[in-house]
Amino acid sequence: MNSSNQNLRTGLLLLRITIFVVMFMWTIDKFMRPQHAAAVLSHFYNLSGIGFTAIRVIAAVELVLVVLFLFGMFKTLTYGAMLILHAATTLVSYQQYLHPFEKVNLLFFAAWPMLAACIMLFLMRREDRLFSFGTG
Repeated sequence: MNSSNQNLRTGLLLLRITIFVVMFMWTIDKFMRPQHAAAVLSHFYNLSGIGFTAIRVIAAVELVLVVLFLFGMFKTLTYGAMLILHAATTLVSYQQYLHPFEKVNLLFFAAWPMLAACIMLFLMRREDRLFSFGTG
């Protein structure tokens, strides 16, 4: 394997690990603070009245997805799921982008490079082979 391919695969692995870290922390937050997840679902998605049990079930499914994603398994499904989940959270936050200097809204802009990373990793999923236990 030439150094260019090795660099690409190393970069894709780093994208997969760092996307996993963010998504894993969001998943753990649902287990640890279901009231926070309920507030987020209500505020950004207009989904109110979701109980803590339902949030923990969502978190359990999400946990399976992020672990499979970390290990590069079922790439089309798991990489696609991470892309869709992150794209949804990025896009529903549009109000924060309109007022970047209020409260902590500036932090929401960090979602855009991660979205680009999710897109890149999905597009290049067949090349993501380092410490990957699945096919494209």
